[in-house]
Amino acid sequence: MADTTLWWLVAGMAVAAELVTGTFFLLMLAIGFAAGALAAHLGAPLTLQFVAAAVVGGGAVIGWQKWRKLRPPEPKPEANRDMNLDIGQTVHVPVWEPGGRAHVQYRGAQWLVVLKDPAAANMAPPGPGMHRIVAVQGSQLMVEPLTPP
Repeated sequence: MADTTLWWLVAGMAVAAELVTGTFFLLMLAIGFAAGALAAHLGAPLTLQFVAAAVVGGGAVIGWQKWRKLRPPEPKPEANRDMNLDIGQTVHVPVWEPGGRAHVQYRGAQWLVVLKDPAAANMAPPGPGMHRIVAVQGSQLMVEPLTPP
């Protein structure tokens, strides 16, 4: 069996393993195996084929890792606007209870409201008024005042 065929089979197996496991790094290694196959197509010796596969595959893994670290982290599901359309909406809090809690009517149901900043809850809670929803945990809305005190 020719070297090129072996390289393409290994690259295909890496892609199949990536599809099964969902590990994106296997796809980067498959790119490296494809580079080894291309080197074999060009008639490079076996040592140079391995070097091409290692440099391209390793470089792709390192590049992908660096790119992921540069991106801002995804918000937690309870604070992700893409998952919960209540995030960013406003509610009117008529009166605060001790401990920085309140009950409000929102979307036709009774909700418990807590302040996002727990340290602010230990201090005097903000006065009544409009607050922005920053997270939803079950039937509890985490809010922050629209205008900081």
